Amino acid sequence: MSFTYEDVGATRVPGHCPEGFRPLHVRARLGEGEPVFHRAAEAVLTWELHRAMGVGVSVTEDRAAPGVDVTITLAGMIKAPCRVVWTLEEPRRAGWAYGTLPGHPECGEEAFVVDRTGDGTVWLTISAFSRPARWYTRAGGPAARGFQHAYARRCGAVLRRLCADPDELA
Repeated sequence: MSFTYEDVGATRVPGHCPEGFRPLHVRARLGEGEPVFHRAAEAVLTWELHRAMGVGVSVTEDRAAPGVDVTITLAGMIKAPCRVVWTLEEPRRAGWAYGTLPGHPECGEEAFVVDRTGDGTVWLTISAFSRPARWYTRAGGPAARGFQHAYARRCGAVLRRLCADPDELA
């Protein structure tokens, strides 16, 4: 299967959004320090974040890597097939992006990147560009777009919880 858009890998370029697509950029603070960074990076790279979101996750590999196919299932009905287009694992940044394949409700690309800034703060940044690809996402208009933003914000909250010190949760 081929990607459903031309600008494959464009989420690597901060702020880039191809013509005809809508951008999305959500950033969430996860905590501080190297242990939080490593925990968050591992949760993102191994699909743990997505599974903790309560969506169905079907993957061809246990870890994100270019060429790995991922299908996210929402509400047990909506299937969203994607393929990982790039990954990064650096001392202070880790993550990946996937692009949409035929059958996905949207057309575009989405990146999930964890980074640790100079002051030690750890962030999750979700960047995407998309446009509706199915009749129901076109019909959903602003509501479908609102769902994307809400999902991205919830990713930050879920990853923050996954990275929390168990003693802080008690």
